[in-house]
Amino acid sequence: MTEPLQILEKYWGFTSFRPLQEEIIQSVLDGQDTVALLPTSGGKSICFQVPALAMEGICIVVSPLVALMADQVNALKKAGIKALQISGGISFQNLEILLDNAKYGNYKFLYLSPERLQQELVQNAIKQMPVNLIAVDEAHCISQWGNDFRPAYKNITLLREIHPLVPVIALTATATPKVLANTITELKLELPKIFKASFARENISYQVLKIEDKIYRLEQLLKYNPGKAIIYVRSRNSCVEISSQLNTLGIASTFYHGGISAEEKTARMNAWQHGNTPNMVATNAFGMGIDAPDVRLVAHLQLPDSLEAYFQEAGRAGRDGALAKAVILWNDYDKQLVHRQFVASYPTTKDVKFIYKKLNNYFQIPYGEGVFTSHPFNFSDFCKTYELNTLLAFNSLQILDRLGVLQLSKSFGRKSVVHFTATSNVVLSYFKNDMLASVIGKTILRLYGGIFETATSVNLQYVSTKSGQPIATIIKVLEQMERDGLLTLQLQVTDAVLTFIVPREDEKTINPLAREISLQQEKKETQVTAVLDYIENDTVCRSLQLVRYFGEEDATRCGICSVCNPEFQKISAGDRKTLSEKILLLLEDTPQTSRELSEKLTFAETEIINTLRLLLDSKKINLGVANKYYIK
Repeated sequence: MTEPLQILEKYWGFTSFRPLQEEIIQSVLDGQDTVALLPTSGGKSICFQVPALAMEGICIVVSPLVALMADQVNALKKAGIKALQISGGISFQNLEILLDNAKYGNYKFLYLSPERLQQELVQNAIKQMPVNLIAVDEAHCISQWGNDFRPAYKNITLLREIHPLVPVIALTATATPKVLANTITELKLELPKIFKASFARENISYQVLKIEDKIYRLEQLLKYNPGKAIIYVRSRNSCVEISSQLNTLGIASTFYHGGISAEEKTARMNAWQHGNTPNMVATNAFGMGIDAPDVRLVAHLQLPDSLEAYFQEAGRAGRDGALAKAVILWNDYDKQLVHRQFVASYPTTKDVKFIYKKLNNYFQIPYGEGVFTSHPFNFSDFCKTYELNTLLAFNSLQILDRLGVLQLSKSFGRKSVVHFTATSNVVLSYFKNDMLASVIGKTILRLYGGIFETATSVNLQYVSTKSGQPIATIIKVLEQMERDGLLTLQLQVTDAVLTFIVPREDEKTINPLAREISLQQEKKETQVTAVLDYIENDTVCRSLQLVRYFGEEDATRCGICSVCNPEFQKISAGDRKTLSEKILLLLEDTPQTSRELSEKLTFAETEIINTLRLLLDSKKINLGVANKYYIK
């Protein structure tokens, strides 16, 4: 057996382990069931990858995150390690090939979505594999009390039945004590060794600032905290708008969300990582699996839906150990918004059933069919077709994904309708003079019979897989062929790929999930309440509030958050009176915004805002047009 440290240095180039990694690896090598509770940036993947490489056989990795699976598989391949992935959207024939490769191809890692374990073909193949380790990533998903509960995780215990002597390692970054205990029970771990790192991040200054002019405060944060920054928002439109505002202010930024192409994502990621555009405005589509050590600021311009999600996103700051900030900018409207988005708009079982039926009709799935079929999906078009409430529809899709009815992969793509209008002889003659058009065109002709007779929906991702050509190249060739009069082409942008995990049964599919939907609704309300409690509690250290939420009671005050740091302390009654007088004096000259007042006063902006609110309440000032304060 190769020594773990030698493996670490050979494949990852590190000469030492992070805290607890070596102990976790040794526990696995000793054949023990193991639980690794490590916060974001703790290096969880190393904890199962190193021992799997040290032992003969293949490691089965179960993960719900398709994008993260793909990232890890690609990273392993680049390091010269044989790994493959099986998630949704794979044909039966290709699935058999991949499983044969895993059995006989001397692979070290097989990544699976939990839904795949339902298939008898997959189970039978795993029985024949020399499995050395079962790794369960995001293990909290098996607990009904955990963030992102997924019933499909219950299937994982099948692996223990198939290979009863193989150790299991469960990994998570966000588990409360209740969730951790439930996870161990549900996974049927046998006397597991539990390794739990402290959730405290001593180098992160957690700040919660109630502010009206968020863009102005964000501008100040970015100007006085040079280095990489991630600014999280909740919508794609906000990404574009705020990035544009920052660029107008002379702050180089770009945006990232699920509706941009893979090529654009890669280009923007590279520009951000290399510091060319150091500020990334993003939805939560950005960050998973990204290990940039030098992020100096993570800012949330809207409230997160849970402290679990916030802790992971904020934890992307300061991974190099240097001082960093995680800042929430909020106002009273944000409280209403987060409640409306995640509590008031949480779907009932009836809502979920309705959306599920519409999805099947949209894709023309017959009763009893559709299992493991994948479809390009344009969410806006779907909602427009059936005149749906977009928030209710989106939340219903999230529930269907989480409960294992379907798999929603947020990835930009294009769905095309192609009709060859020229004769087959003309088309084949054209192919003789254009090798690239020949490769792509003949691939389409082989895959789609009748494309000369009628307009046919073409899956460009499938064509790309079969032809070996990038989607961008395929589109360029098809557009040229249209200009040359060989075909007609309709391109439609899609923002996701939707895979049905179970056959269509409508009532029978959704009714058994009614209790889970109700429990998830209760849990979401509890999570949102915890977020609101966190932002409004300005007496307890921010770091303490977070780590106590995850069951860590013996932590100490951080000394650098917006509660601990004297810079953020509330001013005395005497200073409040002085500030009030100065504000009134400035407003005697002309109406001014809070920003204009902040630039002229030496007090913290939060205190200026608080004092303005008190002056409004006492009717000493009014708020007029353009958010300008004036004296009556």
